[in-house]
Amino acid sequence: MHDFVVSARKYRPSIFDEVIGQESITITLKEAIKNNQLAQSFLFCGPRGVGKTSCARILAKTINCNNLNNLNSCNQCDSCKGFNDNSSFNIHELDAASNNSVDDIRKLVDQVRFAPQVGEYNIYIIDEVHMLSTQAFNAFLKTLEEPPRHAKFILATTEKHKIIPTILSRCQIFDFKRISTQLIVRHLENVANKEGIASDIKALQIIAQKSDGAMRDSLSLFDRLVNSSENKITYQDVLKKLNILDCEYYFRIVELLLLRDVSNILVIIHEIFDNGFDGHNIISGLSEHLRDLLVSKDEITISLLEKGEDFKEKYLEQSKQCSIEFLLFALKLCNDCDLNYKTAHNKRLLIELTLMQIISSNGEAFQKKTLKNIKRSENIISEKETNNKTDIKDKQTNNKTDISKEVKVEIKEKLESFENIDEKVVDKRSKTISINETIETSNSNSLEDDNESISLRNTQFHQEDVKTVFDKCISKFKKDGKSNLAIALGSNLPTLKENDIIEILLDNSAQLELIRETQYLILDFLKNELDNDNIRIEIRISENQKSSKPYTNKEKLNKMKDSNPDLEELRISLSLDPDY
Repeated sequence: MHDFVVSARKYRPSIFDEVIGQESITITLKEAIKNNQLAQSFLFCGPRGVGKTSCARILAKTINCNNLNNLNSCNQCDSCKGFNDNSSFNIHELDAASNNSVDDIRKLVDQVRFAPQVGEYNIYIIDEVHMLSTQAFNAFLKTLEEPPRHAKFILATTEKHKIIPTILSRCQIFDFKRISTQLIVRHLENVANKEGIASDIKALQIIAQKSDGAMRDSLSLFDRLVNSSENKITYQDVLKKLNILDCEYYFRIVELLLLRDVSNILVIIHEIFDNGFDGHNIISGLSEHLRDLLVSKDEITISLLEKGEDFKEKYLEQSKQCSIEFLLFALKLCNDCDLNYKTAHNKRLLIELTLMQIISSNGEAFQKKTLKNIKRSENIISEKETNNKTDIKDKQTNNKTDISKEVKVEIKEKLESFENIDEKVVDKRSKTISINETIETSNSNSLEDDNESISLRNTQFHQEDVKTVFDKCISKFKKDGKSNLAIALGSNLPTLKENDIIEILLDNSAQLELIRETQYLILDFLKNELDNDNIRIEIRISENQKSSKPYTNKEKLNKMKDSNPDLEELRISLSLDPDY
């Protein structure tokens, strides 16, 4: 059995021109080498698997190469051969995840002082540098700021924010980006051709999307699929072995959401769960699908859709059937479901309920709001027409009539456009189960209720009604355990004034403070009991209430002597002063 080398190592780039997706960084490094303007220390930061360590190794090999070819290492000189055989004395790699103490850094600092035996530079590559302790960072500062001429430091990290600012200020920083899906697919095709493996372009696209912009992850998934598929990678094998839900399910779900077909939605969810997929995969995949449909709505954002040409046509076709309001509302509900998924006891019910909520709205929440605004505008126009006086000139009257007619025509057209929305959806409703009819009925009822709630209550009432309602209010507060509030309200009879204003008189400032803290409760109770939304309350302290003067010590003594005459004899015997 020969030694197997994983594709991530076998096809690892060895020169700058082989690095994929980081052209801006490789060009900058090559120009620095060409102009002999290399910094003393570099910091390569970015996501995992995008080429940080590979670029660090290529840079280390290149600056020590004796025969540069177009600013790329030759791979033929002794320095390059020693590097390729992992026997170079000039390049030192340190894993900061396991060597993160102060002692480890001190050993490194002591080693930096020695000049290279072969080549021009000693290069120190420190991977996962954010794992160093604070003390280790501080011990490294002076050497990093003023290293010997022959020393170069290349630091690599996936978490730049964890590195202290004093380290960042001493390094030349390069930010690596995620590799696009198209570049990963192209590289996987080349690898498959070199290995003699038959591959489906759709399958490679799924692998690239699953790797989330990391070339190393995509090559690892590629090896995993090749080992289990006898040198052939198909779309269905990728879906099955990577446990990925086919996007055709999402196309069907969105189609049924638009048709408000609850029964078939429940059947699809049952089928997905029976195939062993987790509910969280369903809702997160549907969110991503809705996002892709939203991206497909505009030519400006269509480039953000990282899908194959076959799938792009399907997304474009389905996006035309979905309004932006529907997609935004569905995305919000799916996001809420995603956030609540971990804490839900019945996770399947949560997903089904989310889909039913999308069906029940289907953008009607936005339509309802627009209809309400249109109706309100129509009411305002009719009121203005009613208030027009007869003494206005004929010309002005005709002009206003023409304007109001134009506005009415525009409003009528908008209302007709809302009534004719999705005629296909209306035709399909008769074929769905009774749950859909219930949803439709609840939507129409809620729309009517919203329209009715526009007007304010204005029922007439009298002083006797105020007294009766206040007695109810006092009884309610006593029952709710708010006896202090009930006593304050019952101290004086409330008075009805003009413009539906009710005056409440109180005995002291303590009652005034108490009523002011809870006046919104009293006002809501009065509005509901008297069926009038124009009620206002005024609170003040009664002018007739006089504060009593406190007793003096002499008056207290006289009062006590009336009940006990022997008290005076006791005072005299003790020589007590009654005025004290």
